[in-house]
Amino acid sequence: MTFSQELKTASQSIIDDIYQDGFIQDMLTGTLSEAAAKFYLRADASYLKEFANIYALLIPKMEKLEDVQFLVEQIQFIVEGEVEAHEIIADFVGENYDAIVQEKVWPPSGDHYIKHMYYNAYTKENAAHTIAAMAPCPYVYQVIAQQALKDRKLNNSSVLVKWFEFYSTEMDALVNIFDQLIDRLTVNCSNEELVQIKDAFLQSTIHERRFFNMAYVQEEWNYGGKVNEKA
Repeated sequence: MTFSQELKTASQSIIDDIYQDGFIQDMLTGTLSEAAAKFYLRADASYLKEFANIYALLIPKMEKLEDVQFLVEQIQFIVEGEVEAHEIIADFVGENYDAIVQEKVWPPSGDHYIKHMYYNAYTKENAAHTIAAMAPCPYVYQVIAQQALKDRKLNNSSVLVKWFEFYSTEMDALVNIFDQLIDRLTVNCSNEELVQIKDAFLQSTIHERRFFNMAYVQEEWNYGGKVNEKA
């Protein structure tokens, strides 16, 4: 078993939990609330902007030109390609995507997830740490989408079917390249460093679960006392 396969196997129980949580189950049945859908879009717009920035931070760490090219292409995909999936959810709620994301949100769970990736990018010289922190994002979407398309509960009359169809194939190349990079960049790692990289991957898988859930409940910062009261 390769190291990337080991990471995926270790994350399976977390992904099973993500699939059974309210956000994905309501996506399946086409009953996701408008509030949850909008919150997800707003939070994911902020997340993807930072995801692109982290790709840029990896460029100086890459020794091969083709790896640099891959990173540049992924930044371009975030800017242009993945908006297609967001627009499917916007169609579901019957509003323009650009209008929805004019309102910004920065919830605690999203903040923690983004900072987890930045921590690995800034503190670890080996890019494998950062890639392991990023890799669960496309992998979770790929697995969930592929499972959903086989699920008898899937509401085929809902526009959200297109969201699952998009992620069931669009993540394939990215997941494969992340796997290759992780396996190549960890060849000479110590057992201690492999544990750290595995932790980064599993922590991000948990962050993926919390990201969906924060949209489902419209998570907010709670500072307590008068600080949290609106004027």
